[in-house]
Amino acid sequence: MAADRRSSWLKGVLDLLVLSRLTDGESYGYEIAKALAEAGLGEIKGGTLYPVLNRLEEAGLVEAEFRAAERGPGRRYYRLTERGREHLATESRDWLRFHRAVETTLHPGGSTT
Repeated sequence: MAADRRSSWLKGVLDLLVLSRLTDGESYGYEIAKALAEAGLGEIKGGTLYPVLNRLEEAGLVEAEFRAAERGPGRRYYRLTERGREHLATESRDWLRFHRAVETTLHPGGSTT
């Protein structure tokens, strides 16, 4: 898949993917990016990820806390708020509905080959 196409598709769903990475508990930027890469979504650079995290925090969907580290730089940990969980549930349903519509349009006979 062309990198620019993947990037374009990712922009539309990155907020949702970041929120989904926080459903099991708090995490920090590098850990979120690593999990998304391991899921097959490619490298998400800090210049893309941190503005998303800041936007989610400003919207009240995540809370952040800076913690100093014994060694190395401190980290900013993010966790879902209740509002973030509700938003994730709603947006996930909407995204899956959209995905099914695209899939049905691309494969009207049900074939996915």
